[in-house]
Amino acid sequence: KEIKSVSHEQTEDDVFRIVIDLKHQQHWGYSIYYREKKLVIRVKRQPSDLSLDHLRIAIDAGHGGDNNGASGVKTGILEKKYTLLIAQQLEKALLDKEATVMMTRTKDTTIGMTERTLFLRKEDPDFMISIHLNSSVKDSVRGVSTYYRYPGFRPLTQFILESMLNTGLPEFGNIGSFNFSLSGPTEYPNCLVEVAFLSNKEDEQLIRDPEFHKQVASQIVEGIKAWLKSCKKEDD
Repeated sequence: KEIKSVSHEQTEDDVFRIVIDLKHQQHWGYSIYYREKKLVIRVKRQPSDLSLDHLRIAIDAGHGGDNNGASGVKTGILEKKYTLLIAQQLEKALLDKEATVMMTRTKDTTIGMTERTLFLRKEDPDFMISIHLNSSVKDSVRGVSTYYRYPGFRPLTQFILESMLNTGLPEFGNIGSFNFSLSGPTEYPNCLVEVAFLSNKEDEQLIRDPEFHKQVASQIVEGIKAWLKSCKKEDD
């Protein structure tokens, strides 16, 4: 139902290329594995209803437990605490839209990347948002940025970044081919959001503000909605 056509060719003795054309421009994930001697490619269908109340969304609060992450340049606040606070506000904002939400962590606990990845693969979300706070050796650097590993998942990160600029934060960038563990799975679109810089005094002050957490959550939701709207246009 999602695949338009499939072609293949033997480009070299040990290289077999398969090209799969989809019916939608946005792909929603895939997995490739062997079953005995068979190569299996599973392509996820675009959800039949792209309304938030019909989607399963994963939220990852970066770091936690014995992994503190970065620390504030002035107050020494820890990244792990504020990624969770922001993630909880994002969870609330999505639940208010009646979305189904799953969190990789809900408290200050140590959860490794492998454990998080296995949890996400088991839960099989429609897409995933990971919340982090940035840091730089230059205290003048500030702003919001989003990251992706695979070009097919870039649109989600672009829409979220554009929406996040409404917080008043300057743009640090939209960065691809980024080697972040939770951006590795191909089974679902994902976006890493580096909300602001703990190494910048101005950003750090914002990060400490509970109202800013709500604003960030609201703008991420608006970015998600804009992305979903762009996906709906493909069907018009």
